[in-house]
Order: sequence, then C-alpha cells, then structure tokens
Amino acid sequence: MDLRTVWDLHRASAWPKFSSPDEGELMTLDTVISGCATYYFDEQGLDPQRVAMLGQCRSDLDGLLPAVPDEAGEYFARLRALADLLLATVR
Repeated sequence: MDLRTVWDLHRASAWPKFSSPDEGELMTLDTVISGCATYYFDEQGLDPQRVAMLGQCRSDLDGLLPAVPDEAGEYFARLRALADLLLATVR
C-alpha cells in the first residue's frame, strides 16, 4: 500500500480496545507518528527533527509490538507501516 492509503486507513480507525501496561507509551507513539504524517502531507516533506523523532518512534514501537495484544495488533502494525513509509520518503 502507498503512504496516502495507509494514512487514510489509520485516520479512519478507532483506537483499539485493549489492556496493556504500555498503553500510554503506545498512545504517545501514535500521536507523534500521526503528527509527522500530518506535517508531511501539509508541507510535502519532513524536516530533519521530525525524521529523527520518527526514527526513534519506530524503534520504540518495534520494542513494544511483541507485547501488543492480538486485538490491537493490526492497528499498531499499520502504525509501524506508516512510520516506515514516511521514513522512506526522505531516503
């Protein structure tokens, strides 16, 4: 899927219902990655600060994904794909 499609799907998806001690951190990662996507589409690019933040968020998300409950897995896998696609635009 292309970046626009993944972003549109993510925006249309509700926050998943799940219980996890990492929920707050996952919410923060979702907010930052989504903010980078919004900036990208508004400005047609990402500045170096956002690229660095996005890379750190992707790394943090990678560390949390194995513990994400199954019912939330699709949501966060899509968030991971969104971060990958955004980072690919600056390579």
